[in-house]
Amino acid sequence: MNIRPPALRAWLLTIGMAALAWLPSAVMVLALMLVSVAWDGSRWVAIVPPALIIAGLVRGALERGRLPGRALRPGDEPELAALVRDVAERIGFQEPLLVRIVPEVQASLGPTKVAGVRAYALLLGLPLLRGLSEAQLASVVAHELAHEQQVSDRRTAALRFARHTLTDRLESRRFRPLSRPATALLRASQPMMWHAELAADADAAGAVGTTATAEALRRTGVLHEAFEGLGATWWSALMEDGTYPEDFYDALDTALHDPLVVRRATRAAEEEDTLDPYTAEDHPPVADRIAALPTGVEPSTAYGTEPLVLRTGDLVEGWCVAELAGVEAGAKGTTDTGSEGARHGDPYDDPRPVRLLTMAPDRLHDLGDDTGLTLLLAATGRQEPERAVAVALDAVADGSWPRLARRLEPDLRWMPAAVRPSIGRTVLASAVAPALTTVLRAAGWSYASRWLNSALTAPDGTVVDLHELVGDAVAAGDPGPVRAVLASTKTREAAA
Repeated sequence: MNIRPPALRAWLLTIGMAALAWLPSAVMVLALMLVSVAWDGSRWVAIVPPALIIAGLVRGALERGRLPGRALRPGDEPELAALVRDVAERIGFQEPLLVRIVPEVQASLGPTKVAGVRAYALLLGLPLLRGLSEAQLASVVAHELAHEQQVSDRRTAALRFARHTLTDRLESRRFRPLSRPATALLRASQPMMWHAELAADADAAGAVGTTATAEALRRTGVLHEAFEGLGATWWSALMEDGTYPEDFYDALDTALHDPLVVRRATRAAEEEDTLDPYTAEDHPPVADRIAALPTGVEPSTAYGTEPLVLRTGDLVEGWCVAELAGVEAGAKGTTDTGSEGARHGDPYDDPRPVRLLTMAPDRLHDLGDDTGLTLLLAATGRQEPERAVAVALDAVADGSWPRLARRLEPDLRWMPAAVRPSIGRTVLASAVAPALTTVLRAAGWSYASRWLNSALTAPDGTVVDLHELVGDAVAAGDPGPVRAVLASTKTREAAA
């Protein structure tokens, strides 16, 4: 499937978005030039502002030329190389490919040069290699290759670049373009990007199968949210203590076998899909992408149903953990000479490795982020968690909770109006849930998950995800279910 945007419309949108993105900066540079000439009287002074801009562009171009990640060579990983080669043949992608591993949940393809020869670098996140089956991984690779074929022409590439530049400027607080015309241009160009994504999905389904493609779309979102949510919490807490999780990926894999963790990550991924304040998202929502897949397409030769095992898995894992920790890869791996991640600091200043899988449950729960509780106590002016929760629930009942959310997260006022309610609900749920956890734990409730602090088991055996409970209450404007949980603890106390 090959979709190209109409030439004239695409170029007009590209020019309009680029002009709008750079207009505030251009006005500022022009003003500086005029002030410089008027102040100094010398024309040479006026050259300084544009020279600084050119230097910044050159520096950015040089940085973009560096390949991220660690190289996975065909001789070291023949099974992965064979999978990528087979997918490329099915898609009809004939350019040379380099495969590189990155620590995060990422899959992308970009042009590069090796010894002056044009090639493409395929970046694959280690969580994808560990968390996707061979068939799902093949679908991800197929999508990236097919998508590059969809958008590799200059017209579409320029349109994508203009969209990304304008989006970056909108999310900045300096030299920010006008949001209304910017949003209109982004909205007008978004269907072209979505068509390319859907076409790449269809090509991937044709090569690998509809089932594997749909599963890959769902699973990738879950992996991303678990990595950015649970994983980021671990890293933040441990790095503050001068340590880092050397078994991070093993722990993340183990956590993702917990249904409560998967449910939380799935819900977060669905909520993330709805946030597109400037219509700047190049990818349609996952549900729409799955619904658009061709039905009943399965390949004559199917891929495996288990994750592909890397022969150099320990080395790769050690390198990725070292990249996240900002240290030299140690016993489990060595720094790749082809990467840009080498560290040269004092080894005695490096954080110490710890293991999450052997950590005591209480210590593991201590890693949970309790910032929300602290902020809620301050925002409500209460010293006891139960009273702070009561104030928050009253705000939900009378509809004044957005003001409380802004006190919890002052940056909400600067966010686009379209996303304030959704993000505000998340902010409030993230603050009330740990406070409610404190109250219920004191009343005899226990942790239902080794990995989640706000998933508790009641004395009668009922499992409740408090973050989900509070989020649903805020969305419905009805604090009744949360109050019922609190009332049940008082009933049991009275009975005792």
